[in-house]
Amino acid sequence: MSPYDPSDFPPFAVTVDLVVLTVRSDALCALVVRRGEAPYQGYWALPGGFVREDEDLDAAAARKLAEETGLSSGDASGSQDPRAHLEQLATYGAPERDPRMRVVSVAHLVLAPNLPTPVPGGHAREARWAPVETLLPGGEGREGAPLAFDHARILEDGVERARSKIEYSSLATAFCPREFTVGELRRVYEAVWGVALDPRNFHRKVTGTPGFLVPTGGTTTRQGGRPAQLFRAGGAALLNPPMLRPEA
Repeated sequence: MSPYDPSDFPPFAVTVDLVVLTVRSDALCALVVRRGEAPYQGYWALPGGFVREDEDLDAAAARKLAEETGLSSGDASGSQDPRAHLEQLATYGAPERDPRMRVVSVAHLVLAPNLPTPVPGGHAREARWAPVETLLPGGEGREGAPLAFDHARILEDGVERARSKIEYSSLATAFCPREFTVGELRRVYEAVWGVALDPRNFHRKVTGTPGFLVPTGGTTTRQGGRPAQLFRAGGAALLNPPMLRPEA
C-alpha cells in the first residue's frame, strides 16, 4: 500500500508564461496581452496559459504564443527560424500567485529580431509590444496598473537573463536580421542594456572577438551615409573575452 494518499494533496495546474523580447525602434520591447476574462480581467499580462494533459512544456509555450498573438517562435534548435531563441527561464510556484487554485508556471524566454505586430486571439482582447521600461516596477513612463499575477517579476527575471546572456554569449545576434552591420548590433546592446556605447570601442571589441562575427563580403546603405560592412553570426556560442556591461 502506498504511503501517500492522492486525496491528501490539493489539485494544482501547470501553466506556461512567455517573456517575448524584441528590439523595435531601438528600444527593448516585451509582448503583452490584455486579459479578456477573470482573474485580472482587463489587466495587461504576459502571454501564456494552462498546459494540456497530452503536451510537453515547449509545445504548450508555442501553442499559447500562436493562440494569443498569432506569432510563432523557433526553438533552441532553430526548427522554424534559426535567428529566434527559446529557452526555459524559471519556475514560479508561490501558493497564492493565482487566486483560482494552486498553479505552478514554467516561464519561457523568447528572443527574436523585429517581430511583426501581434494579433490577439484566445482569451486575449489585445496584444501589443511595449517598452520594458514602461512595464517593470519603478520604470520610467510606467503605464497604468501593474501586470497581472506575478508577471512583473517574471518579466524582470527575463530581462535580466537577456542582459546577462549577451555579455558572455553571441545571443545578441538573435535580435538582428540574418545579415547586419556592427552599428545595428551595437543598437541591440544599447537597447537591451539601456546604455549608450562608444561606437569605436564597440566595433573594436566585437570584430576582435574570435568567432563572434563573420564578414559576408557585402555592404548596405540602409542606415544612410557611407556603405557599411555586413556581418553574420559566427559559430562561437560563448564570447572570450566577454562583452561586459558598463557600470551604471
